[in-house]
Amino acid sequence: MAPTIRATDAQITGDVLVLGLKRDEKKKLTILTSGIRFDSASILSALHELGASGALDEVVKLPGDSTKLMVLTGLGNGELTHETLRRAAGAAARSLLGQSSATFALPHKNREEATAIAEGALLGSYVFDEFRGSTKADRKSPLSKIEIHSTLAGDKKLTTALNRAEVLARYTHLVRDLVNTPPSHLNPVSFVSKFQPLAKKLGLKVEVLTEVQLKKQGYGGIIGVGQGSANPPRLLHISYRPKGAKKRLAYVGKGITFDTGGLALKPAQGMEAMKSDMSGAAAVAAAILATAELKIPIDIDSWAPLAENMVSDNATRPSDIISIYGGKTVEVLNPDAEGRLILADALVRAAEVGNKNGKLDGIVDVATLTGAQVVALGTRTSAVMTNNEEFRDEFLKSVTRSGEQFWPMPLPEELRASLDSPVADLANIGERMGGMLVAGLFLKDFVAADLPWLHLDIAGPAFNESKPHGYTTVGGTGVALRTLLAFAEDLVSQ
Repeated sequence: MAPTIRATDAQITGDVLVLGLKRDEKKKLTILTSGIRFDSASILSALHELGASGALDEVVKLPGDSTKLMVLTGLGNGELTHETLRRAAGAAARSLLGQSSATFALPHKNREEATAIAEGALLGSYVFDEFRGSTKADRKSPLSKIEIHSTLAGDKKLTTALNRAEVLARYTHLVRDLVNTPPSHLNPVSFVSKFQPLAKKLGLKVEVLTEVQLKKQGYGGIIGVGQGSANPPRLLHISYRPKGAKKRLAYVGKGITFDTGGLALKPAQGMEAMKSDMSGAAAVAAAILATAELKIPIDIDSWAPLAENMVSDNATRPSDIISIYGGKTVEVLNPDAEGRLILADALVRAAEVGNKNGKLDGIVDVATLTGAQVVALGTRTSAVMTNNEEFRDEFLKSVTRSGEQFWPMPLPEELRASLDSPVADLANIGERMGGMLVAGLFLKDFVAADLPWLHLDIAGPAFNESKPHGYTTVGGTGVALRTLLAFAEDLVSQ
């Protein structure tokens, strides 16, 4: 659960005060704040003694004056962008486990910068300790109350923005919780049971297709992937239909609750983080809840195809042929290229439903789809592919506002031939080089050319296996949710 947040311009007292620490090109340190008064000379002297540098992600703690503790968070030596402030606030919040409240008095000139500080502080105030058992009582909790010190504290628009930040953080934490939950406790059925009450509480329509219905109605991708598991597959569909909506989107998220690779079994080291292979499904399902709670006037259908890719006598074999929803056939050459199969089913169905009462303005799929994404863009930058550059450019504008990192990638037509199959309409794998792009081309085959479509490959950024940084903790990150929310808002404002 994300902490509560409010803005204040009152005298600062309480547990913790967070200030900014910046260095110039000559490595001179400067303390930057929201305008509060303090004894900077003595603090800077103490910081020099401690060897503080003001670098990004650096956090230094000192005894406070009006507060119990003073925290200096590094702002680096570059421009103070929204994301710099967001990450600095997040790094400080992460360092404050065990503290109940803190006032963030970081520098800002406007409402947008104050909101970025709030988002970072809220996102950084997270810990996953559900399965700590007997040691849980010894664990330190994250902040439960956050104040943003600002001269804009009386601004009603800032209050609205802080409320949005709180909603955004709460649903990001939900995605992180789901991604961090082990497969012993999260499978397609329990995933659905997590979202059903949350969606219904917000008045959203929920439809769930069982394995019997999926098979009867021709969802060959979801059935083909899920048939090897004792935990049956599901298709979760959540609909948000506000009054006055003039735009319509569909979100589709890959929901492999655990991926062994199937009969193309992964090595043990490559399987450890595969509980995160449902990050896309969690992001799109949580994004529609956040959109509904904020009452954004846009129609959205969220689709989460859910399956567990396991090894058994029922598992799909290499060279099996399956029929995707809508009738197109696929030769499954590699059962570990399974995410694209369940997404294909959901993409076709999402377009079918979305275009029933008008025309979709666009469809976005989110997936931890390929290891090739990590090779190409690393673990912090997601890929975005499209059949419509104008639609992609609108999305990238929202990326700038959300602070997440996405990079446009091409879908070279010459790679499409590698997906040709001699026995089916197409194969599920093709050219190894450019594997991320080939996977995108596979999905493109299941989207009408005139329907604006984005494919977000979040394979690396969805799960942080390295050190924490900024507002990002180890484990599930909740990536894509913030941009999906901003994208919906931005489409409405056009």
